[in-house]
Parts: sequence; structure tokens; C-alpha cells
Amino acid sequence: QEKSSRLSAALFGEDCEINHDQLYELLKYAALGKCHNATQPSWCHIHHQSHLAGVVVIVLHEMSQLHFYKFYLQFKHLRKLFRHRFTLAPSANFLDSLYGAGANLKPQNTAQGLTCVSSERVPKSSDLQCHPIIRKYGEKKRGLTSYTLTLEEQKKNDYPIKGSPGCKGYIYTECDQQRTDSSPLFGLDCEMCLTAKGNEVTRVSLVDAQGQCLLNELVKPESTVVNYRTRFSGITKKMLLPVKTRLPDIQTRIKKMLPHDAVLVGHSLNSDLQALEMIHPSVIDTSLLFARTEGRRFKLKFLAKAVLGKEIQCEEKLGHDPAEDARAALELAQFFIEQGPAKVAELNLEMLLTTEKLAELSQNKAALEPQGCRVQKQLNEPPHVSKPCFLDCLQVTGQKPLLLGRQELDASGLCQSNLSTSNKQILQRALEDVPLSTFSIIQFSLGPEYIASHLLAGLCEKVRSKLTDMLTIYAGPFEESFCLKSVKKEFGRCGPIRSLTVVTETYQPYVCIQYEVLEAAQLAVESLNGAEVAGSCIKVQRPITAAMLDCEVLIRELELDVENEGMIYVAGLKKSLTETDLQEEFGQLKDLETLFLPKDLQSEKHRNCCFLKFQKSQSAVAALEVINGWTAKGGKLRSRNALASGHLWRWIWQMNHSDGTQGGNILHEKGEQLSESEQDLRKRVKKLDQHIKKLYRSLQSNTLCIVLFPGVN
Repeated sequence: QEKSSRLSAALFGEDCEINHDQLYELLKYAALGKCHNATQPSWCHIHHQSHLAGVVVIVLHEMSQLHFYKFYLQFKHLRKLFRHRFTLAPSANFLDSLYGAGANLKPQNTAQGLTCVSSERVPKSSDLQCHPIIRKYGEKKRGLTSYTLTLEEQKKNDYPIKGSPGCKGYIYTECDQQRTDSSPLFGLDCEMCLTAKGNEVTRVSLVDAQGQCLLNELVKPESTVVNYRTRFSGITKKMLLPVKTRLPDIQTRIKKMLPHDAVLVGHSLNSDLQALEMIHPSVIDTSLLFARTEGRRFKLKFLAKAVLGKEIQCEEKLGHDPAEDARAALELAQFFIEQGPAKVAELNLEMLLTTEKLAELSQNKAALEPQGCRVQKQLNEPPHVSKPCFLDCLQVTGQKPLLLGRQELDASGLCQSNLSTSNKQILQRALEDVPLSTFSIIQFSLGPEYIASHLLAGLCEKVRSKLTDMLTIYAGPFEESFCLKSVKKEFGRCGPIRSLTVVTETYQPYVCIQYEVLEAAQLAVESLNGAEVAGSCIKVQRPITAAMLDCEVLIRELELDVENEGMIYVAGLKKSLTETDLQEEFGQLKDLETLFLPKDLQSEKHRNCCFLKFQKSQSAVAALEVINGWTAKGGKLRSRNALASGHLWRWIWQMNHSDGTQGGNILHEKGEQLSESEQDLRKRVKKLDQHIKKLYRSLQSNTLCIVLFPGVN
């Protein structure tokens, strides 16, 4: 509900997918905010979080996005009330991490105070699939070139890039030789002091693949030192007094030392290269190699101890030893390459870090701290089985979360099964109890009788069949000797064509065209029906089947969908045009907010269409009048209101590229049973939609409400 607080997430088409860690980010920040050191989600933004009245998560058990689109018209209120839709990528068990479904995780009272710990240490294979390292690199061992940062990753992580405006005057190492898996590794680390200019290098260390120190040199900074940062750098005023070496001297020496296929290794190496004012094309950054979620990174000191069993950066030493740090980063990279991602993931570094932090808390008499501070370190960890569930952590911070439905919290805070309560009873209790809680999870159930494999396969085949019919048009009749190329060109101006075939069963030839996007098929029906194409006045229509009788109603509802508000579809673009070209072309349109240029998710090639999002609906209407008939760099444009610009665009692509043969066979065998079940299912969905409407309307203003379709698995 949008008043003071609101959620913004500008994701379209292929980007409309999030993982369970990203959803966890959103829930954590919404529930806790800055007062508990939670940070804004990386993929969306909550405006005025402190004004949030509460968070409500509605779980629709046994239902997936298949049900949402199969019963799109029945979900009348759900699709009108909720502005953002995302595919939730598969996870080990997100609901477990949310409220402990299937595992009674309860905070244990200890002499040190309340802590949230699970006894499980070694992750299961199912958990490993969700490990950020496995998601990034896969399980198989790879050579070192698989772990060097791409140019995009370097840009994203503030590495100095050749030709970049901010790197003027930087020295390029000229190590341009092709890297192989046998290219030499070199560890690099610098220590900096704060000067009038900013951070300047005062000590540099370079080690080779055997750990031999090739360079360990003090450097005199150009500007006056403001803060030596001796505690971390180990540098003192006395140490720098006799030093004559300057930054250009070090740059020259490093450049000479590195072979042309050298790979530099370091921990947050971007800061070292920035301080050295040097550019090197091939790097391995151990702070990114040992991947974590939410953009967080392990410290080098922790990794050295947990992975290598080495103590570095000891407190009794004066500052860090850059040679020691460079060697540690190098050995960490070598360990990762030799052992492979699966072995590294099995180390369960997140759990080791949590254990280490809890040990520190114990030593520092953590029982004297406020409960919220003690548990925050667990809340900052991503939701894996080896950690407490989200509701447990909320309780420890002093909040009283509400859990209603299939699982409920008993008086002692344990998650217990409760299968006897009906959806109607759950709704009544929710209407009474949700206003009293700042974080609520309400579970409705479709019923176990609706998850039989033949019913799901039958539903899937029906949805696929209907989508195919909606994407398909028949055009004709044409003359016997008509030019197929001309027909394809004319209909191609409406949008990307997936297939085009000539129908020869009729007295005169027709063509059957299947488009890749709904808008293209609708545009063809609207603009080419009755037009003259290839010398013939033709009729353009969709297939006539029982499932297509409500097609016009469905198209109208899609146009009015909140996801398509202020959004228009434009076709007839040249495939060679880039997003930059289109920004120039359409930049003059009033209130243009976002441009989305679809591409094939397999080939990565752009399509001849795009979507334009406007800040105001009236601006979108005005843009349609301007664009229709407009010629953009060689192509005559056609446009209309968007039908599937966001989540549905991606889902249609997935349906079109998945195998539907099995579903068809099951449907044929079980057709009668499916038809009866589907009628009952339609009624249940309609009832659930009414429940969501009632619950939503009872919420206070500024409540973040999320609906989950977790599916059967």
C-alpha cells in the first residue's frame, strides 16, 4: 500500500527473477531497518522504511506461477493489487529458512545469554546447490582462467580499466599475452597512509607462485602524510624519513618483473591497483572468489585461518605485513583452484564465521549486551539450514511475529504443524491478529488433492496450448504464386517471429505465423486484418478453439494489468540497434522512464522490438500517437499498449522452450478427470483471491505485503 513507504524495483523481462537470498534481504530490511544495522536490498529499494507499519507474507501452498497464469482471470484482486511480480529461483527450502517448517529450531538459553545456533555443521548436498560459490562456479574443478575477473566484473568492483576516464596517467603493465591455466600467479599487496592527496602507497610487496618475495619496498608518498595509520599499515614517520623510492620507481619495477601472461592475485586487489595507479588486465580477487551473498566479503585474516590454518595480521605485530598478506591471498587462490568449488563450499565458512563470532561474544561477556545486538550477527548471515530461521531471530530482537496456517508458533515459540484449520478460519484469525503484529506469515492451502502429477501436467499442457494459440495468427487467402518473403517481411514488422509455415489444406494458400511475444500477434490482428499484403486483401485471425473463446477478455485484462501501466510495445526496429541508439531515438518522448530491449535468453541476440515505460499513463498514450508510423533509422514503427512486458514475458519464453510432450499424453488419458478437478480448482482459486482481497484491505497503510507461490517442490 503506497503512502509514505513504498517499494521500487525496476526489473523487466529476463531480469524478473530473484533468488531466495534476495527475498531474504528484502524481508530482513523491511522487518528490522537501520536500527538493527540491516541494509537496503541490493536489487530493489524500500523508501522510508521507518514508516512501515508492518510486513505481511501470504503463502499459497501447492500453488506456483503455473496456477497464477492458468487462473489469471480468477485472480481478479491479486493481479490488480500487487504491482511487482518475480520468479523465485529454486532453493533448498526457503520456507524452512523463513519459519522453520519441518525443523523445530528454537533459540537456546545459555550462560552467555540468548544465541541462535543449530548443531548441524556439514552442509547437505541439497544445500550446496544453493551455496553462492556453487551458484557462481558450479561444482566441477576448473583451471585458473575460470576464476579471473571479467571486464564487467572489474568495472563493477572499481578496478582501474584501460581507457577509462578516471585512469588517466595510470601505468599499463602491457601484459597482453593470452592467459592459460598454466599462466604464472603473483600475489600483490600494498599498505597505504592517508595524505593530503588521499590514500597513497607507502609499502608494496610482490610474491611469486612459490611464495618467494620478489619485492618488499617502502615508498615515499608525493604529498604530506596526514595519518600514518600505523596500527594497520605498520608505517611510522621514522621509517619513511630515509626513503628515496617514489611511486614511478615502483611502477617501473613491477612492470619489468611481470611476464606478459602474469595473473595478479590479491584480496580486494582493486584498492591496491588504484593506489599504485596501475592497470593490469588479468586478476583474481580472493574477496570475490570465496563468494558470499548480499555483496558481503570474508576478511583475509579469517580466510587464512579457516582455509589455510594460518594466523596473519596478529595483534602483537605492529600493523599488517604486506608480504604476508600477499602470500596468504596467493595460497588461498591456489587452494581454491586445486580443490575446486565443491570442496571449498563443504568447508561451510559461513558456519565457521558464526561460531567464531559467538566465541568472541562469549569471551567478551556477551550476556551483558542487549538481545538485539547479540543476534544481529546471525541475522546478517544468509538463510541456510545451519542457521536459525527468520522468525526465531525476530523473536530474539524483541518482536512478536505471527505465524498462521499449516504451521503455527506455540506459546514457547516452537513451529508446530496444524493441518486441521480451514482457509476461512485462518482468514478470520488473520483479520484479528495481523494488526497486532509487525511481521506476519499467513498460510493458505489449495489442498493436497490438487498436487497429483497428472493434474499438474494436464494444467501445464493446457496453459502451454493456450499461450501457443494466443501467439499464433492465420493470414490469407493469398494467390497461388504469392511471395512468401514479402509476407514474412510485412508480418515481421509486428515483432519477432518464431515460426512461419504455409497452410496448403485450404482452397487458396494461408500462412500460419507464431510470434515470440503476445503484443506482436495482437498487433498483426489489429493492423493487418483487411490490409493488402503480397497483392491480396487478407484476413488475419487467431485459431478458433474452446480455450480461445475468452481471448479478447484476457487481452483486455492484460492491457489493464498494473504491471503494464504506463508501458508500450514498439516493433519494426532494426536488430542492429543498441539500447544507446534507442535511448537517443526515444529520448525526446515526455516522461520516458525505462527502456527494455528484449533478447533471446539462449542466443543473447536482441529482438526487433522494445518496451518503453513512462512515468505517467497519459504520457504513454501520447507516445503511441507519436510513434505509430514513425520511421526510426530505416524502419517503420508500429506500437500498442504492452501486454506482457514484465514477469509474463519471461514466463512465456520459458513455456515456449520447455518440453510439453509428456503433459499432452497424460492429458489425453486423464482428460475427463482433469476437467472435473479443474472446475473445482477454479472455484477454490476464486475463493482464495477473495481471502487475499479481504486480508489486504484490512492492512494498515504503509504495510509491505508479499504473496508467495512456493509450488509443490
